[in-house]
Amino acid sequence: MRTHIVWDWNGTLFHDMEAVLEASNAAFATVGIAPMSLQQYRDSYEIPIPRFYERLLGRAPSQAEWEHLDGVFHDRYTELRGRCGLTEDAPALLREWQAAGNTQSLLSMYEHGQLVPVVDGFGITPHFIRVDGRIEGTGGRKAGMLARHLAVLAPAVEPGRTVLIGDAVDDALAALESGAHAVLYTGGSHSRAKLERVGVPVVDSLAEAVELAERIAA
Repeated sequence: MRTHIVWDWNGTLFHDMEAVLEASNAAFATVGIAPMSLQQYRDSYEIPIPRFYERLLGRAPSQAEWEHLDGVFHDRYTELRGRCGLTEDAPALLREWQAAGNTQSLLSMYEHGQLVPVVDGFGITPHFIRVDGRIEGTGGRKAGMLARHLAVLAPAVEPGRTVLIGDAVDDALAALESGAHAVLYTGGSHSRAKLERVGVPVVDSLAEAVELAERIAA
């Protein structure tokens, strides 16, 4: 059985951190949180996202506050995402991985109905054997989604021969909980220092991530 890659979308295949930061700062402004630089955001960001807001506010947001912050973020992000493109080398890497006879899928915390047309718009959907976005409420973790994703792909895909490539600590934790491997990419939502604390490989390019994935799940 060959290695299977589960790709994350936002901050990994989709180079959208500028849009994420601008949308986050728009949400922060509505509750009096000062705008962040990209480095400040990467140093502070965590999942589940309500805990991120709790640290910034100094208290847990109420349900109404959480819904408001989440709504402002997604409204602004939707306006900005059209400016964003795929991460460098992503189309070639997807094409070459498939051409070599390997499989790959896409799993994102982005809402499924929003995710699918964006992925389709880049013409890369045929490279994936499955594309899954979030179908439940926002603010959760990826572990449950990954477990369901791998269950649907079984038995053709085995967790022990699967590598999740993502940009967040939560990606690695989800992979480890599911018995899969993880490689974390520094171009997304977390600083390298935060990613390295998890104890999985950390890379600065998707090309490095794919090379490592092929080795560690062999």
